[in-house]
Amino acid sequence: MALQISATNPEHPALLLELPWHLPLEQWPEEVLVPLPRGISRHVVRYARAGDEVIAVKELAERPALREYELLRDLDRLGIPSVDPLAVVTGRTDAAGGPLESVLVTRHLGGSQPYRSMFETTMRPATMHRLMDALAVLLVRLHLAGFAWGDCSLSNTLFRRDAGAYAAYLVDAETGDLHPQLSTGQRDYDLDLARVNISGELLDLEASGALHPSVDPIEFGMEICARYQSLWQELTRTSVYPAGKYHYIERRIRRLNELGFDVAEMQIEHATNGDTVTFVPKVVDAGHHQRQLLRLTGLDTEENQARRLLNDLESWMATQDDYAPGDPLGARPEVLAHRWVRDVFRPTVRAVPLELRGSMDPAEIYHELLEHRWYLSERAQHDIGLDTVVEDYINNILPTARETLQPTTSD
Repeated sequence: MALQISATNPEHPALLLELPWHLPLEQWPEEVLVPLPRGISRHVVRYARAGDEVIAVKELAERPALREYELLRDLDRLGIPSVDPLAVVTGRTDAAGGPLESVLVTRHLGGSQPYRSMFETTMRPATMHRLMDALAVLLVRLHLAGFAWGDCSLSNTLFRRDAGAYAAYLVDAETGDLHPQLSTGQRDYDLDLARVNISGELLDLEASGALHPSVDPIEFGMEICARYQSLWQELTRTSVYPAGKYHYIERRIRRLNELGFDVAEMQIEHATNGDTVTFVPKVVDAGHHQRQLLRLTGLDTEENQARRLLNDLESWMATQDDYAPGDPLGARPEVLAHRWVRDVFRPTVRAVPLELRGSMDPAEIYHELLEHRWYLSERAQHDIGLDTVVEDYINNILPTARETLQPTTSD
C-alpha cells in the first residue's frame, strides 16, 4: 500500500511529505523535531516542524487514527476547545518495506502545557483549583455537545493561561464517542472516570515529591465532580419565574456570563403558574458579541456593550408572539432585531436629553439604563419598565454624575 496523506487543508500534504515517514517515530532525527514538553501517552508522540507549522505526530493503528481524526474534526465544527486535526498518514513502510503504524497529525496548541510540566515547580493549591475549574468547564462543554470522552484525565488535556485563569483543551479523543445527546448514566460514567484518573495522577505526583504538601489527591479528585455538578446544574436547569419578574431572567443570564457562558438561545413558555424559561448556553470567542450585534442591528459598539445589548435583545425577542426559533413561519432574528432597534433602543436613548448625555454614546447610555433597571428591579423585587427607569435615571443618576465630573476650583 502506498503512502497516503488525508488532510483538512490541500497545502498540508506537500509540507508533510518532507518528514521521514519511513522511520518509526522513536527514530526520527533531532533536526526535524521541536523540543516541547510532552505529556504521558500510551502512544509514541513527537513534536515536529512542517513548514511554518509546529505539529504533534501520534503513532497508532490505522482504524483508531482515522476515527480520532474524524472525531476531532467534529469537535472543531462544534466549537469545542480541542487540538486542531491536520491529517492522517497511512500506508507507511520502513526502508525494507515492512509496515509501520499510521499517524495522526494535529497542530500544536501555542502557549499550552501538559499538566506534568506545570508541576515541575510546586503548584500552589489556589492554582490547582483554577485547573480543576478549567477541566470542569471543558467536560461540561463536551457533554452539552453530546460527546462522551471515555477517558477524561489531566494527561489527556492541555492547559493554557487565560487572563489569570486557565483554559482546558481536549488533546486525546481516541476513546470518545459523539451522540445527539448524552444520558445521565453516560455523563456519570465520564465523571467517575475523571475522578479516578485525576486522583491517580495526583498520587503519582505526590510520590515523586512534586505535589504541594497541603493537597490531598483524593479530595481534588472529588472536587472535579462537585465543580462539574454545580456548573451543569446552572447551565441546564429549567426555571419558573412569576409573571412580571423578568429581572430574574437577567440575573440568571449574568450568572451564566460570570461562568464564561453566553446564552445562545432562550425559550419562554407562558403558563398560569409562571413563565418557564429554558436556556441553551455556549461559550463564544473574543469579539463575538460585537460582530453579532453589528450583523443583527447595525449597531457598532464595544464588546461589553454588545454583550449587554444582546442579552436585552434576546430577552425582548423571547416575549414577542411571532418569535419561534426553528419555525419557518416565525419572524427571523434580523426582523425582530430591527424592530427592537426601532421600538425599544432608539426611543429609550432619545428619551435622555441630548444636553445631559455628556460624552456617552447611544450604546453606553442604553447600557447605563439597563444597569439602572437591574438595580431598581432588584430593589423593588419586580420588573421595572423602561419608561420609569429613564425618568429615575434622568432625575437621580445624571445630576450626581454631572456633579462628579465638574472640575473643582480653588479660591
